[in-house]
Amino acid sequence: MIRIEAVWLAVAPVDLRMGLDSALARVVAVFGAAQPHWAYLFANRRGNRIKVLVHDGYGLWLAVRRLHRGRFAWVAAGERVAVSREQFDALVLGLPWQRLGAAAVVSVL
Repeated sequence: MIRIEAVWLAVAPVDLRMGLDSALARVVAVFGAAQPHWAYLFANRRGNRIKVLVHDGYGLWLAVRRLHRGRFAWVAAGERVAVSREQFDALVLGLPWQRLGAAAVVSVL
């Protein structure tokens, strides 16, 4: 199992044709370095695909997720955003992760 201690979203959309080296270069450009046990998420301009780069302490993992219908809920402000593990789990399922509060309870905006 891959241990993830922190999850960060790169807010600006990226070209998801990028490979591992390009994703790592983007992480370094936005976050300064790829920290062990941190996950970095990127979305395409349409918002229907995300890539997740994880540094597990020994190497890098790159995963892709695509929604066939709808879009991932993404943020538009800032350069990077930290999310909780519960928010990450909701995000990769395509759920409204920004509305998750304490104990993963969904609140009304």
